[in-house]
Amino acid sequence: MIVRKNMGRASPLVLVTLVLGFCFATYNLLTMIMHNRAISKWVEDDANGGIFFDPVIKMPENVRKPKNARLPFHVAVTATDATYSQWQCRIMYYWYKKKKDLPGSDMGGFTRILHSGSPDNFMDEIPTIVVDPLPEGLDRVSFLLYHILNQHRAAFSEKIPLSYQGYIVLNRPWAFVQWLEKATIEEDYILMAEPDHIFINPLPNLASGGFPAAFPFFYIKPADYGKVLRKFFPEEMGPVTNIDPIGNSPVIIKKDLLKKIAPTWMNVSLKMKDDPETDEAFGWVLEMYAYAVGSALHGVQHILRKDFMLQPPWDFEIGKKFIIHYTYGCDYNMKGELMYGEIGEWRFDKRSFLRGPPPRNLSLPPPGVPESVVCLYRYRY
Repeated sequence: MIVRKNMGRASPLVLVTLVLGFCFATYNLLTMIMHNRAISKWVEDDANGGIFFDPVIKMPENVRKPKNARLPFHVAVTATDATYSQWQCRIMYYWYKKKKDLPGSDMGGFTRILHSGSPDNFMDEIPTIVVDPLPEGLDRVSFLLYHILNQHRAAFSEKIPLSYQGYIVLNRPWAFVQWLEKATIEEDYILMAEPDHIFINPLPNLASGGFPAAFPFFYIKPADYGKVLRKFFPEEMGPVTNIDPIGNSPVIIKKDLLKKIAPTWMNVSLKMKDDPETDEAFGWVLEMYAYAVGSALHGVQHILRKDFMLQPPWDFEIGKKFIIHYTYGCDYNMKGELMYGEIGEWRFDKRSFLRGPPPRNLSLPPPGVPESVVCLYRYRY
């Protein structure tokens, strides 16, 4: 009987152990459920056009923008005095003014960085600062480019070599280097934009602290050009996948950080243009790769935002996106079917308007075209 009584009772130590074990298991289960929900939400946000799910780029909690805090950024767009550039800048500036003071906007001041070397007819209409272009003419590029750039040699990590050809694409980084040196910019952040950007929704500051925000371009693929990029991004800097799939626009970045990156971006652009293999590989997107490499050389990674921008005709819906980038032609038949690569029965292509802006009486797009194309038509002037 004594044996049976002892066998039927559990000792206090065993009970305590069981209770603690149960509590520990419950804690782990709840933690796992909450973690999985967080991941699911992150992936869902990505599917809906939000931030990419990337544990490296994911914004740390300690640098998230405080709720309701306003961190204004300065809008900067590089441009020439060509009519083609002027009408795009006028449209961009018009919609900037329309969206600037709406709820949710962090847009501050605006500057057109005119890299034609002299004022144009829109200085009074659009806030503008004039900077120098890169010199024209292959016969004098060696001498002039060398001396112009070496006026700023202290900003460059290496002496700039003498020979360059086909350097028109380099006007953009060179314009930013000059602007950042000579301008007084009140805001702590800068949005680098382009003339063919239209603000369709109030744009908040998508950056946070040392993490700039950028749009990921599907055609910028550092992993596909490892051999070429190793000429400019040494192995000790890590894998080429440390280079973000971005260009310099649109990017929202801290002013002080851009001041560090801009000379490197310029220098890398020059070196890439001087290398025939790199020039052939990257073509018209060379300067975009140069910015991506330049920022990676400074150890900077960007928060990748697919909702930053949309590009018709490939992106169909507006959703909560902020900018329309109308770099591609939109060609459709009258059934609303895309005719890319052909001249459509209805078309909107900025290259059709080299000598002046799109006419106000441009015919309506046919039924069935995507919402993004209809929006572009509405915002074209």
